[in-house]
Amino acid sequence: MVRIAKIKIDSLQVHQYYAALKEQMQAAIAKEPGVLTYYAVADKKDETSITILEVYADPTAYQTHIQTPHFKKYKETVKDMVKSLELTDVELIATAMKPAE
Repeated sequence: MVRIAKIKIDSLQVHQYYAALKEQMQAAIAKEPGVLTYYAVADKKDETSITILEVYADPTAYQTHIQTPHFKKYKETVKDMVKSLELTDVELIATAMKPAE
C-alpha cells in the first residue's frame, strides 16, 4: 500500500511539526514491521507545504499503524499545527535504487 500525504502547516509551528513528524516516523520504522518506508519533504519555496510518501506492507499494516500509541501521540501533538491534510492512495509503478555498498 502506497499513500501520499500533502500537509499544510501553520507557519508559526513549522519546526515543532517537523520534530513531531520525525519522532513518529522513527518510532513507526523501528516498531512496526509493516511500515516499510517514509519520505517526508518540504517545498523549497514554502516550508509549510509538506509531502510524505508512505509505503506499507499492505492495508492491514496501515490500519495497525494508525492505532499505535506513537501515531496517536503524533496526531494529538500536531492537531493544532496542521491547517490541511490531503491523503491519496497511489499505485506503485516502479522503483529504482542504487544498491547499498
